[in-house]
Amino acid sequence: MRAVVQRVTSVAIEVEGETIAAMQEGLLALVAVGTGDTEDDAVRLARKIVELRIFNDEALRMNRSLVETGGSLAVVSQFTLYGDCRKGRRPFYGNAARPDIAAPLVERVAEEAQRLGSPVVTGRFQATMRVALVNDGPVTLLLDTRDAF
Repeated sequence: MRAVVQRVTSVAIEVEGETIAAMQEGLLALVAVGTGDTEDDAVRLARKIVELRIFNDEALRMNRSLVETGGSLAVVSQFTLYGDCRKGRRPFYGNAARPDIAAPLVERVAEEAQRLGSPVVTGRFQATMRVALVNDGPVTLLLDTRDAF
């Protein structure tokens, strides 16, 4: 599984003109499921996200996690993170998991993050979404459960 994680001061997720989720300070995680990913990958990714020490402590050093700060997490599915752009101009998405496999694993990331103590909001799987965010820092990290980067 892959994720782009951004530290944010706010997020709003809109589908068909309706705001379906919103939150204030915390993290936005754009999450993609690859072929061969399992529930273990989802649990590992959720733990990594909520335990990342990327929030400032009293000395203004990035030394606190999402759970420690009481921030929220927005989980948004984004299969395009598996787009392979090495050849030609059209990305190849063959390494992204099928929707019937991906949907429950993205949901599992959200469930596990909530179990670990983070309030969670989510997008809508397979919907065309508009995600508005204010990146804080900016702080943006790439995560991959197969340690590809």
